[in-house]
Amino acid sequence: MLTLLGKLVNTDSGSYDRDGVNLVGSIVRGEFEALGFVTEVHDGGDYGDHLSFEHPEAEDPAIIAVAHMDTVFPRGTAAERPFKVEGDRAYGPGVVDMKGSHVALLYALKALVQDGHGECLKHLKILFNSDEEVGSRSSRPLIERVAEGKKYALIMEPSRDNGTVVSARKGGGRYALQVEGRASHAGVAPEKGRNAIEVLARKVIKLHTLNDYENGVSVSVGLAEGGTAVNTIPPAASAQIDVRVSTMEQAEEVVKKMEAICAEEEMEGTRVTLSGHISRPPMMENEGTNELIGVMQEIGREMGVSIEAMKTGGGSDAAFTAAAGVPTIDGIGPIGGNAHSEDEFLYVPSLTERTCLLAETIRRLVENSD
Repeated sequence: MLTLLGKLVNTDSGSYDRDGVNLVGSIVRGEFEALGFVTEVHDGGDYGDHLSFEHPEAEDPAIIAVAHMDTVFPRGTAAERPFKVEGDRAYGPGVVDMKGSHVALLYALKALVQDGHGECLKHLKILFNSDEEVGSRSSRPLIERVAEGKKYALIMEPSRDNGTVVSARKGGGRYALQVEGRASHAGVAPEKGRNAIEVLARKVIKLHTLNDYENGVSVSVGLAEGGTAVNTIPPAASAQIDVRVSTMEQAEEVVKKMEAICAEEEMEGTRVTLSGHISRPPMMENEGTNELIGVMQEIGREMGVSIEAMKTGGGSDAAFTAAAGVPTIDGIGPIGGNAHSEDEFLYVPSLTERTCLLAETIRRLVENSD
C-alpha cells in the first residue's frame, strides 16, 4: 500500500495540470482494471479526464464511491517535497487529500476478493474525477448523473485528524465584485475622480455584516485589489468573496442581501457589479446518512475502533450525491491532517484500519441492498 501511495504522491496532479492528473489516472486505471473493472473515460475539458469503473457483470450497482485525483499543489511540488515516511506518518503533496484514499479503496476491494466476497464488486460504481479542488466544474454533471438512483454514496475524502467521519458539510460559492469609478489626478483634480477603492471598502464592510457564524453562514472577502498608481484616483477595484451556508434557504437569503447591498449607490458616478453563484449545495444530515453512520459505527465497535461523526465547513463532492437524494457519508478515507499545506500528513496505521472498515462497510451495504 505504501509503495503505491508513494508512486501516486510523487506524481504531480494539481487541478490545472491536465497531464499530471491524467498520469495519476493511468496508474489508478491500471490497478482497477487488474481487479477486473472496465474503465470509461470522460473528457474533462480544460481539466484532466474523469474515470468511472464498473464490473463487467454489474447490473445497476447500488453503491457509488467517489474520489478525486487532483490536488492543490502546482507542478514541481512532488520534486521539492517527495513522498517520505517518518515514524507513523507519511508526508507529501496530496498524501491524505486524497491519494491515501485511492489506495484504501483499491485495497478494500482486493480484501473483499481475497476473503471470498468478490461478488460485492458487481454492486459498486466508482468515479474518479479530476477537478474537485476547484469546485468540480467539469465533473459535477457526471457525478449527478452517475449518482441517480443509487442507494448509497461513499465519498472518499480523508477522515479528520481525530478519526471522525463527516455527516454534513456547508454549501457555498464564489462571487466577484467589480467597481467602476473614474480616474483623475490625485493632486491636480481629485474632485473630478470617483474613487473605486472607497466604494469597494464600503461594500466590504456591509457584506461582512451578513456573517451569522452561530447559524452557519459566512461571507468573507478574501481578495481585493484596485487602482493604477498612488497619485491617481482609482478608476476600478475588485474583490473575491467566499460564501458558506448550511441550508439552501440560507443561500437564497444571503444572495438576495448581497445583491441588495451591491445595488445601493455609494457614490454618484460609480458602477458596482456582482457576479457568481452557489456552486455546491450543502450536504445536510438526514435519516439515510445517519443509517450509514450507524453501519460504520457497528463495524467499528466490532473492530475495536470508535467512529464518531461531525459537521464541517469545507465542501466536497458529497454535496452533489446528497442533493440527488442519495444517503451519503463522507470523510471515510485514511486519517491525517494539515491538508493543502507543506505539513500535510497521513497516519500510516490508519491505512490498514480504514481499508478494513471500508471493505466491511461495502460488504454490508451490498447485503442490505439485496
